[in-house]
Amino acid sequence: MLPTVDAVLAAPALLAALPDAVVVADADGRIAYANPAVSTLLGHDPGELVGRPLTVLMPRRFHGAHSNGFARFRATGEGRLVGSTTQVPALHAAGHEVTVDLTLARLMQADAAADDALVVAVLRDASTTVLLERQLMVSRYLAATQRVTTALTEAADADVAFRDLLPTLCTELDWDTATLWQPDGHTGRLRHAATWVSSGATPGALHVASCGHRFARGQGLPGLAWAQRAPVVAEDLWSDPRFLRGEAARCDRIRTGVAFPVLHGDDLLAVCELFSREERPVPAELVEVLASAGRQIGQFLGRLRAESEVRRLADTLQRSLLPSHLPAVPGVELAARYRPGGGAALVGGDTYDVVPLSDGRWMVLIADVCGDGAEAAAVTALTRHTARAAAGPVGGTTAGPAQVLRAVNAALLHAQADGPLRFVTACCLVLTPGPDGVRAGIGVAGHPLPVLTGPGGPREVGAPGRPLGIDPDLDVPVVEVDLSPGATLVLYTDGVTEARDDAGRQFGEEGLRQVLAGAPRGAEETVEAVTAAVEQQLRGSRFQADDLAVLALAVPAGSGARGRPRRGDPPG
Repeated sequence: MLPTVDAVLAAPALLAALPDAVVVADADGRIAYANPAVSTLLGHDPGELVGRPLTVLMPRRFHGAHSNGFARFRATGEGRLVGSTTQVPALHAAGHEVTVDLTLARLMQADAAADDALVVAVLRDASTTVLLERQLMVSRYLAATQRVTTALTEAADADVAFRDLLPTLCTELDWDTATLWQPDGHTGRLRHAATWVSSGATPGALHVASCGHRFARGQGLPGLAWAQRAPVVAEDLWSDPRFLRGEAARCDRIRTGVAFPVLHGDDLLAVCELFSREERPVPAELVEVLASAGRQIGQFLGRLRAESEVRRLADTLQRSLLPSHLPAVPGVELAARYRPGGGAALVGGDTYDVVPLSDGRWMVLIADVCGDGAEAAAVTALTRHTARAAAGPVGGTTAGPAQVLRAVNAALLHAQADGPLRFVTACCLVLTPGPDGVRAGIGVAGHPLPVLTGPGGPREVGAPGRPLGIDPDLDVPVVEVDLSPGATLVLYTDGVTEARDDAGRQFGEEGLRQVLAGAPRGAEETVEAVTAAVEQQLRGSRFQADDLAVLALAVPAGSGARGRPRRGDPPG
């Protein structure tokens, strides 16, 4: 049985002591009683409220819905809010709104018909709850965007980051599908760049419509986000005139969308659209978080894009320091590998070269510049080009290894007269192919000695000398070696032997000899085996890898070689 109005109002002291506001309405929707807590919550004098309509406690926009709902309640005895607690805005006497938790219950007057049952409303201040909920919502949004940024940091470059942006945003922020727009430098409009849909779904009409659009600044949701440089919300895409793909959204049953710009300073990098298949409110907290996320993601993507451009430039510079391809040397197979170091510098100091000489011989060079980066690249270029120039005709003859290395030494000393010391280690060969084999004159300046493989196992050849760029009085001993059929000569930089595993153990000369021992290999197989062994050494290591260059010269089985090893430059 329902409590009666008389029973409730018979205990005024009890109602007055309640911390929650209590309002009782009569059959005409007018206030019959209000306890003192109404003054604290909504600023009204309880006595002055008696006899006034309930709408005095409601924002004007709810008056029509209240009248219809109250009339339906009187006719049927049922109300949508009766028997439940709902969070609604109430109107304060000062004119501002207060969020309250509203609980409604029916009251029965003594000896009255059922349709005279009235309503008691209990109102509790919900501002603290709302604040906590908003703080929790903001923290969830911030955590989600932080996860988005963290996920993007794993991208190798800006293109990969843009590709991963949409699925990460939708997954973390709970949206069903997304579209990415990027500026077109030729047309000055936004062009469709990508669409992402949730797992198991396929792109539908909205994707097709997006592919066919180009948005100018201020046009459509993407163009508005671009023009306003802030998120734009459309809670009902089917009826919002700003959304120019409404029929496609209706076809895909997509109801709500929000677009936000991805900004890097004053530059627009992209506009992201997030869509939901349910009509859902987009709270101001999410809009603020998306605006902040757009700037944070933009800074990160802008930095990635700049780094990608620097890497492209560095790669172009690095390629200019190496031959585009190895030439065909009669009677010799050639193969080479280069890998830059693992540090912050994008350009390494290792180089190699194979150059034909005018008398039918060939110069082979491998060099390692102290340090890396742009300055080291300049020294590398000087070393390579000086060696090429020095190997050419000199007084009607071509130079030998010692002459080439002494010319490089002089150029380095001259170049660094006013700058920091940049010494270079190098190994220079002059190959003399013949009908029965190949002879190599080898000059070494502070560089690891070449390793010759053959029937007797791998062994070092050549004589060590001092590095280049330190002393003008440079003596380069030259050793001539006949390369027998089936032999392979391996030139390398110290990035091979100094590669360290996680325990700090170096690959070393012994590790290199072990790789080269055993059955003879061709040039390509040799450089592949050496670089694979070094990569294995470095796998999981905490130590930074150095630049690495490997150059192999193999004499195919069946060729011959002649001549005796001797010291000194070969005659012109």
